[in-house]
This record gives sequence, structure tokens and C-alpha cells, in this order.
Amino acid sequence: MTPPSGSPPQTVAVTLGDPRGIGPEVMCAAVRALQPSLPQVSFLLLGPEGFAPADLPYQSVGAWDGTQRGAGRVTVEAIRLGVALAEEGQVVALVTGPAHKPALQEAGIHTPGQTELLQSLTGAAEVGMLMCAETTPLGGSLRVLLATTHLPLREIFQVLSRDLLEEKARLLLASLVRDWKLPDPRVGLCALNPHAGDGGLFGWEDAEIQAPVAAKLQREGWQVEGPVPADTVFHRALRGEFDAVVAPYHDVGMAAFKTVAFGRGVNVTLGLPFPRTSPDHGTAFSLAGTGRADPSSAMEALRLAVFLAENRRAASGPGPALSPRPREDGNPEDGRGAP
Repeated sequence: MTPPSGSPPQTVAVTLGDPRGIGPEVMCAAVRALQPSLPQVSFLLLGPEGFAPADLPYQSVGAWDGTQRGAGRVTVEAIRLGVALAEEGQVVALVTGPAHKPALQEAGIHTPGQTELLQSLTGAAEVGMLMCAETTPLGGSLRVLLATTHLPLREIFQVLSRDLLEEKARLLLASLVRDWKLPDPRVGLCALNPHAGDGGLFGWEDAEIQAPVAAKLQREGWQVEGPVPADTVFHRALRGEFDAVVAPYHDVGMAAFKTVAFGRGVNVTLGLPFPRTSPDHGTAFSLAGTGRADPSSAMEALRLAVFLAENRRAASGPGPALSPRPREDGNPEDGRGAP
């Protein structure tokens, strides 16, 4: 973010996550590592009493009683405070530390995860879980939106539909235009069945769901291809053929993503009124306090939050663009952008 000369620093809220895990140490370490290179940004840490670092801005959300339920409560209270600060305009983005789902459940939060909790707190009509690695060891970026998230595999066929896939694809396209400044994003719709069904030999879902959605969006001028077999779509994205991929279910997307981006990936919630990012890992209780926790993913989450906040701040109009920019010949202009 580069505000005009003389403008006050932009503030990003950072929750510590579950106090029993590695969240407090990696989030603080990430802020310390990045703050010198981002003088135009201020980071505000949010967490329980007794966890405030002496050298960083901190706001307490109350005491932790040492129980799992209490850990869930202070995790949620930090998220609530971060959302309130963002909605009031006091912070430009929210970065959340890793949470423990059973602790959230014990604290009375019955959503599957932080993504759904944030949707509930903000009243967002629709949200999307985007796993993002702007750089990977293979060179290219990889962005994977999960069309369905935390569901048993046997339920995917009942949940995945044309309407759902179109909704997620449109949310992704609009976010890539506004938040990533990609004027004509290229998106691949990952197939559900082996070889995209292979003409019905391995199922008709891809022909009945992915193909019609891709065709509809193409008619509107979007650069969307699908269904693309799962064994090639991520490779093609890493080669630069797609700016993002929509995965039909959790593990087909996450397995590919974490294979190439583990420790550097970022979880981005699309559809919120402010940018929200999080490290791509969990609480890692066994590593807490050992000094071996790696803050790399937390650093990437902070960097991306700053990048997205600046792009949103610079975007014209109140929301994301909802249609591609046409060329004179009627086809989408193949303009590219890069974070």
C-alpha cells in the first residue's frame, strides 16, 4: 500500500488465533519481520490478556481461563473485534490466526470454520474460500477457489449444482477484477470425475454442471474454460494458462494446492466488505512454544492483505466489476495484471 504523502498509516487488524497453538508466536513474528518494510502500514494485534508483546500495538479481548472452551471464546472475540473495526473503517483489512474448530464449537460457534463465521458476522450474501499462493517453487502463482468446503465426500453430489458453481465462479471473477486488478481473468473449472467424465463413461456431472456454466460465462465474454480434468488443470494454472481454478470439492483443490504451496499459502475469504486473509495452516499444538514454528505463511497472509486492501482502496466504484471489458471485436481483452 502506498498512500499519498502525508496521509496517515493504514491499519491492518491481526488476530492471534487459538492461544494454545502457534498462532500467537507466528503472527507476532510475521508482523515484526514485515513492519520495517511497510512503514505506511500499522498492524494491530488482537488477542487475550497476557499475550501482548511489549514491542507491538495490541488490544485485549479479555482473559483466557486456560480451558479449550475459553480458548475458543477468546479466538472468536478477537475475530468479532476485528470485524467491528473493519466495518467501522478503523482498519482496512483483517488477518486471522489459526483457530481450532472443536474449541469454537465448545464456545458456541456452530459454523464449520472461520469463513462461515465471518459471513455470519458481516451478513455477506455469499462468500468463497480462495487458497492463494502468489509465488510457488514451480514459479507460477496458484489460486484455487473451493466450490464446496467442509463436507463429507458423499454429500458433494447433492450439493454441487449449476447455480452454486456459477455463483462461486462469478464471485471469483469479480474479485480477481477488483482485488487483484486483473481486467480479464482466466478461470478453469476443475472437473469432478476422472477425465471430466470422458463422454459419460465416468459420470455425467461434468457435462451437466461444469460445461453449461462455462458456456454461459463464455457467452458473456468471460475467459472461463471447463470442465478441465483435475489431473491437468492445476498444472496448466501453474504454467500461467489460468489465473485461478474453481475446484468442485475440498480435497481435490487442497491436495494440489498444499503440494506446491504448503507453508507459503494464504486463505482468502471472498465476498466480505473488507479483505480477510489467514495462514494456510492450523494451530499445530505440538509445535507451540518449541521455537520451530515457521511464520512464512503468516507473512504471506499479511503481505496479501496489504496488497488487496490497497487495490480495493484504489478501485473505482463501490464494488467489484461484474462484467469483462470487451474488445472492439466483442471478445474479452486479454489484459494481464500481476500482484
